[in-house]
This record gives sequence, C-alpha cells and structure tokens, in this order.
Amino acid sequence: MTDRPVLGITMGDPSGIGPEIVVKSLADPEITNICTPVVLGDLEILKKADIDSQVLSELVATDDLNCDFSNFSKGFVLRLSNLNPDVTKLGHPTPETGNAMETYINTGVDLALSGAIDALVTAPITKTGLKLAGSSFHGHTELIAHKTGTANFAMMMAGPRLKVVLTTIHIPLSQVPEQLSSREIARIINLTRDTLITRFGIVRPRLAVAGLNPHAGEQGMFGNEETDIILPAVIKAREQGVHITDPLPPDTVFFNALEGRFDAVICMYHDQGLIPFKLVHFRDGVNTTIGLPIIRTSVDHGTAYDIAWTGKADPTSMKEAIKMAAAQAVNQKKYGNRNGR
Repeated sequence: MTDRPVLGITMGDPSGIGPEIVVKSLADPEITNICTPVVLGDLEILKKADIDSQVLSELVATDDLNCDFSNFSKGFVLRLSNLNPDVTKLGHPTPETGNAMETYINTGVDLALSGAIDALVTAPITKTGLKLAGSSFHGHTELIAHKTGTANFAMMMAGPRLKVVLTTIHIPLSQVPEQLSSREIARIINLTRDTLITRFGIVRPRLAVAGLNPHAGEQGMFGNEETDIILPAVIKAREQGVHITDPLPPDTVFFNALEGRFDAVICMYHDQGLIPFKLVHFRDGVNTTIGLPIIRTSVDHGTAYDIAWTGKADPTSMKEAIKMAAAQAVNQKKYGNRNGR
C-alpha cells in the first residue's frame, strides 16, 4: 500500500443514486486527499452524473484490469460496461443494469484479492437487479462472501458513536429464538473483537452483548435465552480473553454504548441493532462486512429510485464509507494481516 490507500469504488445500480453519490463524494477534496479512487463502472453514465463538478476530467479512464493504480494520484475510472445512458431515466433495474452492477462487484473483489486495490467501497444495488441478471445471490454480502470463499463473516453497522454487529439478519422475528445458538454467538463475539483490533485499531475492545428478551430475561421471568444460550457464549469468549459484558437489557445497552462505555454491541436480531443505530447514524452510517479477507464498506441506504437522477441524493454515507475503508486499510497494515486475524 502507498501512503494513500487505493480504493475501489463500485458505481452500484446505474439507474439508482449510485453514480451521483460517487461523483459528489469525489468532488470533495477531503475524500481525494485520503485515497486514490478507482471507480468501477460506466464512463458515460458517470459523465451524466458529473454535471457541475467536472470530477471525471481529473481521473484517468482505462479498460486495463492490470493497470498499476498507485501510479496516478488523482484516480481512475475503470470502464466495465457500456450501457445506453437512457437507463438513468428508468427508475428501476433491468437485466442489463443488473449484470453491470454484478460485474462491478466481482471485478472489485478480484482486484482486492490480488492486492491491486487496498479496499472495496460499494454503492447501492438491489436484489431485484441481481435476480433479473440471473444471479443466485441476494446482495453484496452473500456474493462477496461466496467469491472470497468466506464462511466466517458478519454485518457490522458502524458510525463515529455506535457500532453494532448482528447475530441474525434477514429472518422473521418469530424465527430468531430458534436460530440463536451459543456457538454462533461466540463466533460473532470473537469476529467482532478481532475486527475492532485489526481494522479499527482498538487494541483492547470493550464489547457489550444485548439480551434477547425485555430486561435481558430478568432471571428467567421473561425468557431463558439469556442464561441458556447467550451467557455460555459470553463465558467461552471471556476464557479466550475477550472483554465482554453479561447479556444486558436491550433498552439500556445502546445508551451506555453511546456514552462511550463499549466499543461495539453484539445484537441478537436485525431491528434490535438497526433501530438505535439508524436513530443516531441515519445519514453517516456505514455497513462493513467483517471477517472477509478483503476490506469492504458500503453505504447504509438503498438505490432511492424515487430521487435518482434529480440531483437530490445525499453523499454523506458514501463519503463515510470511503473514509472508513481508507482508515481500515491503514489499520490493517499496522495491526493485522489480510485474513483479518
């Protein structure tokens, strides 16, 4: 890695807000001062998004996948598709845009695995777009985990004040208790600890774990998952040197995390972690997949077809994702190696 990490930035769905937030982010000198960007996308689509800032005039356009991206400080556009620019007027994905967005991701992963880029930042895509393209994956996380051969991964939502990691993600709430296991929770705990050290530079992370039930079960009055499932995982983690709490009441644990008492909260299900997180970091939250052999961050929002190509898209989350990817690349070099351990 050079003094400034080289970051691959995928364009996302061409008919969504991805191109706009990428261009708006790169128009900010704070972003281009901390990294060398390599935009993986479609040059003509990006030109339509670059109306005022003229960002693209400072980037080198290339088709060369073997290009040495560290040799030009301003950055690059890697041309991976040649779509009809009219797709920007559709407000929905097509098989062609779905195939393009998957190509951007796959190429970015390949470049990261080869060391050509130091981290990957992804703009939003849709499950519908991937399905229309014939993909068997539901989104970035599953696709990238499969392509990198990674089984031990998890979703972390991270912001300046709060970090949450999810034990279960996109399943019905009624299925959460039966999906929880001490083994899985222990895996998430250890993965979170390792990530905070190697990717965030926190030498001795302080972790909290949220209970599943109101009042963390209150000694079995409102449920036994805390004592039967969560606590054994906590005890095992402590035996391995992890600094972590017993299961805490979900209605107070996030307040204490925001007060700076914990570096991350292990959550049992999607909304338990995402509601408090988005309440605090709705605009500047970042989705980062932990456990991968590559660094991957992403925006914390979707394609926003309703405002796409109107000039209204807010690039804040994309900027924060770029900053976090750059910081993780620096920390990874200092504190860990590429397998995240």
